[in-house]
Amino acid sequence: MSAHTDETHFDVEDPRLTRFDLVQEGARRDGVEIVHYEPRFPVPGTRRERRAVRSISLLFLLAGLLGVAFVVAYIAWPWQYKMGSGLDKLYTPVLGVTMGLSLTCIGFGLIAWGKKLLPEEIAVQERHDGPSDAAEARLTGETIVNMGDELGLKRRPLLGMAALAGMLPLGAVIGIPLVGGLIRNPHKGPDGGPLMFTAWSPNPELINANLSEPEFIHVGPVVNGFPLVGMVREDGSKIRPEDVSIGGQITVFPAIYNKAGIFVGNSNDFADSPTLLMHLRDEDAAVLRANLANVPLNQVGNTVDGKPAPNTWGNFVAYSKICTHAGCPASLYEQQTNRLLCPCHQSQFNIVDNALPIFGPATRRLPMLPLTVVDGFFYAAGDYQVPIGPGFWERP
Repeated sequence: MSAHTDETHFDVEDPRLTRFDLVQEGARRDGVEIVHYEPRFPVPGTRRERRAVRSISLLFLLAGLLGVAFVVAYIAWPWQYKMGSGLDKLYTPVLGVTMGLSLTCIGFGLIAWGKKLLPEEIAVQERHDGPSDAAEARLTGETIVNMGDELGLKRRPLLGMAALAGMLPLGAVIGIPLVGGLIRNPHKGPDGGPLMFTAWSPNPELINANLSEPEFIHVGPVVNGFPLVGMVREDGSKIRPEDVSIGGQITVFPAIYNKAGIFVGNSNDFADSPTLLMHLRDEDAAVLRANLANVPLNQVGNTVDGKPAPNTWGNFVAYSKICTHAGCPASLYEQQTNRLLCPCHQSQFNIVDNALPIFGPATRRLPMLPLTVVDGFFYAAGDYQVPIGPGFWERP
């Protein structure tokens, strides 16, 4: 390096100076003393260097292949759950393994690049304050360019192409959820698409909307041309009001059957329909009835026989079990405080105030399902009047 060390005599435009001279002077002006600097390969192009470049390039290429595998699996791998063993059970593990290994290869590649190819350097820096002048700006620019030279991409094109090939698929991994949302239109179909209704709808066309021929049927008393959807236990048995103790709750499912007469209302085909049926104490039910005015839909939403009525029936109320934060099952009921807790992220809902969220990340109430009783058994008087579960962009 040049012998000039005084800033007033160091000419950054001196053509005799090398880039490293400028880098070292810039570091000195920043209070950084480079006490040791040694290239990994003083003689470029040795067999040892080429071997290191090939091994690092292989890591980046593997990262790219694994990223492509993630994208392909995300789009093409069967994901819908089916009973028994099948490829659908491997959907999530395949996504996790391909993305994890891809990131691992990128990480090991960057570490190996720094350990095996970048120069060895030891520097000591002192703190300083104040702005930089034009000369120091020039020195900083040369330092940045020198860092690019030290990467060695100009004389190691294989390494640069391999790194690019490895990084691009990871970029696709970030954007693939948006692509996935474009593959299938979630609003295609009747009544605004499947996000807008559940299996509690009395219209049998809705639960068969995506099937070439009707496969599922409701069994219940006919009102306004459609059969009411019965509330049943997980085993398909009907529920009477006296089956739920005061202060108790029970998870209910829609009474839906396939063409063979087998109960399927508790299957994954209707995973948006689990509902909590609660039997409130007299004083708590009175508070809820007074609070129904806070949500007009709950106050006059029940329209069986065309007569508006509250969604509740007696001291009973039914709420969606799907948390409005992230879709977890909100089912931990604190009877004494009338709070319903979601175990995933600790959202809490006030049961006697239309399931108002009072703690945690949830920001919307749990939808209330209209109730009625026919011939001594519970039925849904209609579907939820707002979409259930987490919010989405087009949610009304």
